[in-house]
Amino acid sequence: MKIAVLGSGAWGTALAVSFAPRHQVTLWARDAHRVEAMRSSRQNQRYLPDITLPAELKLSADLDEVLAGVELVIVAVPVAALRSTLQQIASRFPLAVEFPAVIWVCKGFESGTSQLPHQIVTETLPASFPRGVLSGPSFAQEVARSLPTALTLASGDGEFAQSTAKALHHSRLRIYSSTDVVGVEIGGAIKNVLAIAAGICDGMHMGLNARAALLTRGLAEMTRLGLQMGGHAETLGGLSGVGDLILTCTGDLSRNRQVGMLLAQGKSLATILDELGHVAEGVYTAREVHCIAAQRGVEMPICEAVYRVLYENLAVGKAVEALLSRQPGSEFMG
Repeated sequence: MKIAVLGSGAWGTALAVSFAPRHQVTLWARDAHRVEAMRSSRQNQRYLPDITLPAELKLSADLDEVLAGVELVIVAVPVAALRSTLQQIASRFPLAVEFPAVIWVCKGFESGTSQLPHQIVTETLPASFPRGVLSGPSFAQEVARSLPTALTLASGDGEFAQSTAKALHHSRLRIYSSTDVVGVEIGGAIKNVLAIAAGICDGMHMGLNARAALLTRGLAEMTRLGLQMGGHAETLGGLSGVGDLILTCTGDLSRNRQVGMLLAQGKSLATILDELGHVAEGVYTAREVHCIAAQRGVEMPICEAVYRVLYENLAVGKAVEALLSRQPGSEFMG
């Protein structure tokens, strides 16, 4: 299969590296200087410096060249850049019948619109072409090193989800199919906010019991919002829900967890983001979740606490105190 991966960040590069031995893959970056540097060093020094890019992986900054004759486009840019990237793709295919299949791998809500990625896709690209979301518990570094990983590919077209998952699946990257696009996207978005909370918990040395409670109650929040928005409970209890939640809230490679740990040390958000040098989607997702939960009347106290720490300058200690002082109720009613 001829595949174009748009976006040379850690995740886009990792997927390109993983698929290149089995497919004809080109990795696109908008910066021609970065592409030339990757060509000469066979490494992505900024995002995956310890990974050697396979010889068969092509690199290009020419989008027309990358999209020529392509069968599958994997859009691996942050949510903030999804709409503009999709518009660039659409401009190259004026005839809807020529449009390639598109998969996106970003996680979160669009700032300002609070839209999930599939809603942006619906507004931007023709309705007739196959599309889907690829998500699940996955650190880019481990995928690039061919360590075993399992993901979910969800599409409203179940046949497309199954056939594409089968085509991309290999022994080190297991891909399951689903038709629950909303559930997969909600799980991928909310877990990043909860990972910030988990980082605060760990940074304040509150213990493993507290972390377990946080993850479990966080899953309840994720599920409440997911069901309210049309997702399925089994999806949120699967790879793209609880699986991604566990990984992101406990793994040291999680950027969102790092944000929480640094907040617990008293660092400002601006300083933290500058130090990370990578996008931490949970920071932006927290703001949109705050708006969506309020509009839909969904109780999400952990996500709300993260929002207040990030955007209302609430001290982390006070945020934790407020959560711990909440009156307990029925476990499965709120």
